[in-house]
Amino acid sequence: MDPVLKFSVLMYSHDTFGLGHLRRSRTIAHALVSHFPGATISIVSGSPVVDAFPFEDRVEYIQIPAAQKLANGNYVSGSGEKSFEETMAARESVIRAAAERIRPDMVIVDKEPLGLAREMLSTLEWLKTQGTIAVLGLRDVLDAPELLREEWQRKHIVEHLDLYDEIWIYGPGSFHNPLAGIDLPEWVLSQTRYTGFLPRSIQDDDVTEKYGRDYVLVTAGGGGDGYELMSAALNAVRRDRTRGREFLFVLGPFMTERERFEIAARAASLANVQVVDFDTNLEAVVANARAVIGMCGYNTFCEVISFDKRALFVPRTAPRREQSIRARRAEEFGWVDAIDIEDAKNPQRFLAAISRVLDRPVPSSAVSRPDLDGLNRICALTEILFYRRSEEATSNEVRLKTANS
Repeated sequence: MDPVLKFSVLMYSHDTFGLGHLRRSRTIAHALVSHFPGATISIVSGSPVVDAFPFEDRVEYIQIPAAQKLANGNYVSGSGEKSFEETMAARESVIRAAAERIRPDMVIVDKEPLGLAREMLSTLEWLKTQGTIAVLGLRDVLDAPELLREEWQRKHIVEHLDLYDEIWIYGPGSFHNPLAGIDLPEWVLSQTRYTGFLPRSIQDDDVTEKYGRDYVLVTAGGGGDGYELMSAALNAVRRDRTRGREFLFVLGPFMTERERFEIAARAASLANVQVVDFDTNLEAVVANARAVIGMCGYNTFCEVISFDKRALFVPRTAPRREQSIRARRAEEFGWVDAIDIEDAKNPQRFLAAISRVLDRPVPSSAVSRPDLDGLNRICALTEILFYRRSEEATSNEVRLKTANS
């Protein structure tokens, strides 16, 4: 690491549904400031709960007006007082103003190459004229190949990829190629880097036991689409007669009030079930668990393999097939178990699956262990990009001096 390397980074996280984009961006930001003492990070986020999370020194967040993703995949304004068009105009204005104020040395865009409804496009074009290094960061899995191909064609993504210096895929190449269904030019492929999964960790003072230990954790991430999982899990747990088996349900901040009330009311009569609305330190909650039941979003998956936990995943299949692809691929590697939601709705089948997962080997015992070196590789890739920019600047200076002599 270059001890004198100082730079600023603008991270974009559109955050219209759940917590995944914000938590991934926050994890990367904390790794960068830990590795580079001269780094400062600003995360642009549309999450309405961004202020609930703690951030390390030299990491700030810039909140943009919320937009909401509906179950059918469409978007609306997060405010009942503004139209979607008004909300998007306000978001684009805040993003551009932040870029002009910070004048970042680097920009990292999470998942949406042009931003939600192209809200990042004009800022990316301006940053390119300023010599800003631009990186597109993608999950290990985006969607089914045919669905992603249609989406990227509709949004005209490929013709704008020249705005980026590199594409980082937050998983190992042996696990999944999220861009397999898209016909990419050779120059794009040559600038694509697989980082490995992003590991999660906890500090010693984070290892609290406010919910106890060795419970079976049931989590739906942000919770906006988690009701079916929570309801099915409660139906299964109600039939569990295993002495000493405890369950912790973490509902998530985006579960509706009606759904939240119903789950809590149904769980109230079960002595072996705790229900928690939301905990920003989910890493510690996972670390204290005996096993995890979840939907296989990226962050939950990374926490499971980081803390070497047995896991049973019940992935959603709409509006994206991302979770299903990830869960089934991880099952093939022998890291987790997975069942379909329709099977999980059968209490006896779900309970049997829970009992099996509690006896399965942990992920690290698999023949092929998960690659969890993603944050180290991101720091190395960042240093290489800045080194390359410095070399190019030096070469340009030499050429100018030669031409003027």
